Order: sequence, then C-alpha cells, then structure tokens
Amino acid sequence: MPPKVDLDKCTGCGTCADVCPSEVFEIEDDKSKVARPDDCTECETCVEECPEEAITLE
Repeated sequence: MPPKVDLDKCTGCGTCADVCPSEVFEIEDDKSKVARPDDCTECETCVEECPEEAITLE
C-alpha cells in the first residue's frame, strides 16, 4: 500500500522526501505529496520519521 499524507497535519517540512529511499515524495504548495506511489516499498521510514505523524501506510 502506498503512503497517505494527512494534509491537515503535514507542515511541508520535507522529512519524508529526505528519508524515503525510493523517492516517493515531493513537496508541493508547502505540503508533502505522494508523487510516485508505485515506487513505495512499504519500509515505513516516512511513517517513523515524520515529526507531525502525518503519514500512514494504508
């Protein structure tokens, strides 16, 4: 399952984009965007590192 970003919690800090080994995320309009969902390997690094707890794997 690709990651899902809760845009109400996301501050656009870019941590997810920085830590994702598959480069799934992009920052757009000061929010994180799942730009390449098919590239997600479900490693959960983004979930663990997001300081706002705005990312889940569903």
